Amino acid sequence: MQARGQSRRVSPETRIGHVHLKVANIERALRFYRDILGFEVTQWYGEDAVFLSAGGYHHHIGLNTWMSRNAPPAPRGSAGLFHLAILYPERRDLALALRWLVDAGHPLDGASDHGVSEALYLRDPDGNGVELYRDRPRDEWPRDPDGGLTMVTAPLDVEGLLSELDGPGA
Repeated sequence: MQARGQSRRVSPETRIGHVHLKVANIERALRFYRDILGFEVTQWYGEDAVFLSAGGYHHHIGLNTWMSRNAPPAPRGSAGLFHLAILYPERRDLALALRWLVDAGHPLDGASDHGVSEALYLRDPDGNGVELYRDRPRDEWPRDPDGGLTMVTAPLDVEGLLSELDGPGA
């Protein structure tokens, strides 16, 4: 199925490699991305930028104050980033991220089951939207009779997600 007006197709192996965010305060942002979500610092770039990753990649997240030191968050009704999305490899990894958020007292904006994925929605300390999610295997994605995706937005079973942390390896 071709999207409206689409005449070109990017390689299916293409990935979005990292996000670089303007923040008002690097240490405050690190308390969220490093101390709550668990990303590791790979490099400082002077005093005004830091790069973080999962698993030693050069960086998945860049944080800088080059044009935003002590700035207020962007107004909610303005153009710009809606959210960045962090894809977890397994349901248990998403459950662990949720546990860390709960333990830190960090509020969620929402939690949804989209049929193709399970997602948590929240804001970072600078008001940037953040989606933490895991994809279901493709053979479990909901489809219509013609094979097209039929994504939904249903409430996520948060207690069921947290139950992933019960049992072996918890």
